[in-house]
Parts: sequence; structure tokens; C-alpha cells
Amino acid sequence: MPASPSLLIVPARFKTGKLYTQIATTSAGVVLASSGDFNVTRATTATRFNSAGLIESVASGVPRLDYYTSGGTAGCPALLVEPSGTNLAFPSEGFSTWALAVSASVSGVSSPDGMNTATTFIASTTTDRVRRLVTLTSGTTYTYSLFGKFGALSSGFTMQMFEENATTYGSGVCQAFNLNEGTLGASGSVGAGFTLQSVGMENYGDGWYRCRMTVLMSYTPPALARIGFRIGTQISGGRPVSVVSGSVSAWGAQLETGSIATSYIPTTTASATRNAEVISLSGAVSGCIGQTEGTIYVEVVNTLQTSYSEGYVARLFADANNEVWIRKEEGGNTYTVRWRANSQNTTFLNVAVPNGVSKIAFAYKSGDTALYLNGSQVGVTNTDVRSFDIGPNSVAIGSTSTGAYFNDRIRAAALYTTRLTDPELAALTTL
Repeated sequence: MPASPSLLIVPARFKTGKLYTQIATTSAGVVLASSGDFNVTRATTATRFNSAGLIESVASGVPRLDYYTSGGTAGCPALLVEPSGTNLAFPSEGFSTWALAVSASVSGVSSPDGMNTATTFIASTTTDRVRRLVTLTSGTTYTYSLFGKFGALSSGFTMQMFEENATTYGSGVCQAFNLNEGTLGASGSVGAGFTLQSVGMENYGDGWYRCRMTVLMSYTPPALARIGFRIGTQISGGRPVSVVSGSVSAWGAQLETGSIATSYIPTTTASATRNAEVISLSGAVSGCIGQTEGTIYVEVVNTLQTSYSEGYVARLFADANNEVWIRKEEGGNTYTVRWRANSQNTTFLNVAVPNGVSKIAFAYKSGDTALYLNGSQVGVTNTDVRSFDIGPNSVAIGSTSTGAYFNDRIRAAALYTTRLTDPELAALTTL
């Protein structure tokens, strides 16, 4: 980094309710010590991808240092921040109360959490299937996700959201996932009321992929609304067909409202909720924030379904008229940066989110602001003359107490009490 930041957080050390900062000093060089550490609140347990490459649960209030990389191996830790989520599918493992129409199922299979809670399903006919009753409501967007692993003869599985009619279904959508190759297969649709909005899959290692489909409902099925899957990737007439003698392993079913698949929420006999986490710092930290000029820097690892997550990456706040923030927008998959001083806005819009790592720095000073992304200036320098009525006195990363939660991984964040020069901003953000 070009100079010593006044505040630096590279997620590494933590305890329940705390995320320790590496540097926290005032503009006068006064070391803040423990008063510079971030407070972390989350009232429920939550899961992460740990340094051993396994999904594990952490206690309430514990920051989630997540080691996931797109290749399904453990990499450098980053802070996982998410909105609240509820898994409506239960049980999410074992499938004991799901409707099974298969020739055989084998429990006790090694699963992505390092335990033996996955199940292998074997088909004997083209109509073999695994499914569960759910409630689907018109006007609601749902995301259905499931971990799958390639088995014999079949190339994967085909996930479905549908209204059942005997052994087939009258309305619904499906998406095939090639688990042997880690690629998307074909999709299918019949009837009306179900619109497939997006699909994707992420490699979790050891042959496991987390597969997901997002569906918008324009119809409320009166009965027999279901989620499920068929063994194999063949689709005929808009519906999936199982592969005779094929097999596939499954684990970690999740159905949630919204257009993103959040981190895995285990369920047993009922739905379960993971609360959002709020990670913030206030009080003496005002001395770490440039009050007349400054720079805010964040490093984001975009490993999730980037087009469908939104929220504050980092925010400096005094009140609604005096704040600085970097935010990710959902609709256009862009970063938005705002410097709001004395009720006046300076906003840089439509900075496209790149794949992989984003290094973002926003420098603000009356009459001289600039935005850099991955080594290049992407925001027009602002010449408006303005200053804060009230200087920012709190910092939040990944969320705010009022919501707008980010849904991805933050690898670093830093503040400077000066407006860094353009060459310094370019060097700071170069990959």
C-alpha cells in the first residue's frame, strides 16, 4: 500500500463478537488499540468453507473467515458477509421425509462437510425421482440449490421446481447439471407460472458441485408444489427423464426466497434461519476517517453469483447527509460510489463488476475526487466544492445496521486520512 493507512483490516484474527484490525490510528498517529477492533453481531450459527476445504458451522457472533476459491480448494481467507436467509427445505441431508421413487438409496456417503451424511440414489426406471412438497407463492422469487456428485452411468442430475401431476408434472421448470464435467446442461419448461431466471454451479472439491436455479413464480399452485431432482441430464418434452441404472449423490438441499443462493443452512425437522451479520466500528474510530479528505479502499473476491448480490461493501457514516460508501448494485451488476457531503451527492454509477478480484479505491476531497478499479481510473474527477456538515464517525464493512447486506467475500479494507494521489490509487488497486 502507498502509505500507512489509518485503518486496516485483513481478516485473520477474531473471537466471538470481534474482528481484530491490524492498524487503527487517528490522523494524529494515536494508536487506538482494542477500540479499533470491529464489532460483529449475528444471532445464529452460520456455515463457512474452512481452511481444510470443508463446510463447517461456526457459533453465533463468530466472523466467518471463508477460504473458498472457484476451484473448490482452500485459498486465502476472506470475510464472508451475507443477508439473513431461511432454508425452507427439510431435512436438507438424508432426505428421510422426501418422497423417494428410486430403486435404491445408500446413506452414509462422504459429504462436503467431511461427515458421512450424503446419500446416493440409484434409478431403475425413467420415472425414478426424488421430490419434496413445498409452498410456492405467486410473485415470489425462489432459489433452489443442491450439492451433487457424479455417479454411475448418469452424467449428473436434473433439478426441478414444479406442480406435480401423477408421475410427471403439468407446470414447472428444470435444469440439468453435468456433474462429471462441472458444466451446465439443458433446461426445460412446461405449462405456465414458473420462469427460470438464472442457473449456476460452483465446484466445492472432491467431485461435489453446488447447483442452483432461480425461479420467479407468477402462479400459486393450490397443491403438490414440489422441488426435486431426477437422475441423469436427459430432458424430453420439457421434463427430465431418469437414466436407468444411473446413480448420483446428493446433499445439502436448500430452498430460499430471493435471487441468490446464500451459504448452506442445515435443516432437520423444520425450516431454519441464518441471521445477517453486522460488522462495524464507531466511537474513537472517527479519528481514523478523513474528515475533510480521505480514501476508502476495499478488496472483494467475487466468487458467488455476482449479478444477483447487492449491498454495501464499505460505508463511512455520520448521518444520511454526510457519508461515503462503496456499494454493489444488483440489477446492472455494478459498483456505485457515493460521497454525500452537506446533502450534496457525488455518485459514480455503472462501474462494471469484473470477474474474480475487485480492488476499489475512492478518494474524496472538496473539488477533487476520483474512483479507481483494478489499476485504472473509472470515475470522472469531480470539481464540486463541498465539505461535510458532520464528519463520519463510524465504519461498516459488508453491511449496515439498516440493511443492504453484501453477499460475497471481502479480503481487505483500509482507510487513509488523505486523498491519495492518482499514481498511488493506481498502484493500490493494481492486481
